[in-house]
Amino acid sequence: MKRFPQYVLAGAIALIAGCGGAEVAEQAATTTSGDTAYLASSEPADAMPVGEAREKATDGEELTLVGLIGGSSEPFVDGLAAFTIVDPEIPYCADDEGCPTPWDYCCTQDQVKDNIATVKVVDESGAPVSKTARDLLGVNELATVVVHGVAKRDEQGNLTVETSDVFVRSSK
Repeated sequence: MKRFPQYVLAGAIALIAGCGGAEVAEQAATTTSGDTAYLASSEPADAMPVGEAREKATDGEELTLVGLIGGSSEPFVDGLAAFTIVDPEIPYCADDEGCPTPWDYCCTQDQVKDNIATVKVVDESGAPVSKTARDLLGVNELATVVVHGVAKRDEQGNLTVETSDVFVRSSK
């Protein structure tokens, strides 16, 4: 019974973040407490937006890109430090659109397909870190991140960036 208030508080925060729209979601998109081993202390220079990187990046190329965590209702991969990011220029759903999960870009899904990338956090040996990125980095949906890493392209043209440093911009 002693844990009951914690669960109520956690549920209330999730409900507010999910139903409060873009303004509340932006407030929720902050760093809480992450593993500093994978958090960059300063923002990498010359970050390109996700859409531009999807057009220009080649497999194996080193690049720096910026985006907002989102693109689906569940942008984090369970048990793996990986998540999707969307170009900052693509608008997510606004408060008045009544979207319970603005980070899924349900109002602009047609624009997301060409402006999304996957970020995979890897260790020193290049192996994926087996901890959910939300916990590892202390981030939430709609957090703006800047990553520097190596581009990986698949046959369909999808872009993944493997990185060991993620910079999280403050929300305000």
